[in-house]
Amino acid sequence: MIKKNLTKLVGLKKEDFDFFVQEKQIQIQPARLIPTLKTGDEMALTSIFLTTLSLIKEYRDIIFKELKLSRSGKVFYYTEACFPEISTSRIDGLILIVIKGVIADAAFFEMKNKNNSLSKEQIETYIDISKKLKVGKLVTVSNEFVADSSHSPLKIKPPKSVSLFHFSWTYLITIGRLLLFKNEQTIKDVDQVEIMREVLYYFENPVSGINGYVQMKPGWKELAENIRAQKPLKVSDEYIEDAVVSWYEEEKDMALLMSRKLGVLVKSSPKNKDSIKNDIRKVVKENYINGQLSIKDSVSDIKIKVEFERRVVTMSVKVAPPMNIGTVARITWISKQLENCKKKDLDSFNKLHKSLWIEANVKYAQANLKVKLSDLSTLSELSKDKDIQAFHITLISEFGAGFASNKKFIVLIEQMVLEFYECMVQHLSNWKRPAPKLEQKELVD
Repeated sequence: MIKKNLTKLVGLKKEDFDFFVQEKQIQIQPARLIPTLKTGDEMALTSIFLTTLSLIKEYRDIIFKELKLSRSGKVFYYTEACFPEISTSRIDGLILIVIKGVIADAAFFEMKNKNNSLSKEQIETYIDISKKLKVGKLVTVSNEFVADSSHSPLKIKPPKSVSLFHFSWTYLITIGRLLLFKNEQTIKDVDQVEIMREVLYYFENPVSGINGYVQMKPGWKELAENIRAQKPLKVSDEYIEDAVVSWYEEEKDMALLMSRKLGVLVKSSPKNKDSIKNDIRKVVKENYINGQLSIKDSVSDIKIKVEFERRVVTMSVKVAPPMNIGTVARITWISKQLENCKKKDLDSFNKLHKSLWIEANVKYAQANLKVKLSDLSTLSELSKDKDIQAFHITLISEFGAGFASNKKFIVLIEQMVLEFYECMVQHLSNWKRPAPKLEQKELVD
């Protein structure tokens, strides 16, 4: 019998794939929900994650959509994929999508947990295997964060034939948590709900090796200390890029934290191929970096400004006042909203009120009018004969020595965003112009 050569996966008949498995030209294991592997083993995580995709439709739909994987056809899930005639490497996971007996789409998975980072050399090897087998998607999963699943923690430029994706474990947990909230994407099958709960229980247990974003990169501390010491900065300094990437990761971590608390997917600021370069220049020239959190149905995005020289973090939301009343009445209107925040949570309000500021966006003015919340009564005099277009409710927090701490900074800023949202943001609302009314026509005798 003439030996067949394995030259591709996508485009291969499933029966030929099975033949290659039988001949050991492909070595795989079926993914299982309860693998007989050591707790916390990366292969156990791979098996459990892939099986969760197979069992829970809503979870699968979200992940497949991000990966641009076909959601039609029959799906097969495998672990420990090895192709001895092509490479001795063993890839953690493999998904095959079969339509009319032919493999129409496929994705490889490489998983890391604990403090294990992705290896550039290993991923480049997997990219080469993907090219040879015509597998167009390679997915990495680890405790490392990225701004978007189309980004990678590694500086790798894959060929056009292979798309590289990355998920943090925290993101995958957050998607699962959101599906357990009562919303439009909730899991419909009650048995699948219980499976999701059990999987999340395992993922969220420290023994799994999964942890959130708990430490900024070393470059963060170096940048903060150099700016404090007024040392010259250069855009080519590697530690500055280290710090900027750290900020992107923490911004994403805050978004996922808020998502789990609120039951809706909170988004961090979008990034493009020029974002890192632009933010490095901003840090070097102006010593600050920006971010934002977008929350569905919230009064506005939460704008974040991180100032290295002052070691201060500012968070603010924009509130649109009624435009059919005068300036004084608009100030009265925002005062009532702030008083309502105070009534809703007096303890939180009292904790933050000394750090809260109100900015009035004045039409045609070069700068906003800015007063402390405790001095809000003075805003009427300051805005006399001026047209206020919007208000910005701003929380300013001095982090002090904690700003330069790789661990403390994360604790401080995540506590800050939760307190700001709980005390102020969730109770604020924009004015909405009332629907126009039909004119009453005079009756003609």
